[in-house]
Amino acid sequence: MVAVAAYARNRVIGDHGRIPWHIPEDFAHFKRETMGLTMVMGRLTYDSIGRPLPGRRTIVVTRNRDWAVDGVDVAHSLEEAMAMTDPDADVVVAGGAQVYAEAMPLLTHQVLTEVHLDVPGDAFYPEVDPAAWRETRREAGPGCTWVWWERA
Repeated sequence: MVAVAAYARNRVIGDHGRIPWHIPEDFAHFKRETMGLTMVMGRLTYDSIGRPLPGRRTIVVTRNRDWAVDGVDVAHSLEEAMAMTDPDADVVVAGGAQVYAEAMPLLTHQVLTEVHLDVPGDAFYPEVDPAAWRETRREAGPGCTWVWWERA
């Protein structure tokens, strides 16, 4: 399982349901990294996107038993979401903060965008134990750096 996330220098990933920066090249990067895969995300993250993304299966984790959207699979826990996936398939955790934190022990890889800003926010990417991860690749982007990690 891989986490794909963008965070500011202060680890902010969101503010009141919105991404607090606009980097079109990072949206393209996210698309490249997730196309054809199953994405697991929380309901607030889904709401911020507003629709299922083309070319990807979307599983939304929500405690609301009545929540449903056409074209989206619904799970009521991360464990239930994982049970809905093919165990041999790549699964992407796409947010938000609570889902990232819960998935962290299960992750084998992280694809992280380090945004070169300090911004206010109310959602944060979890702290990562540097001893548990090994950087495998780094690329400069506009106002950001893309970094690939694998579990050590």
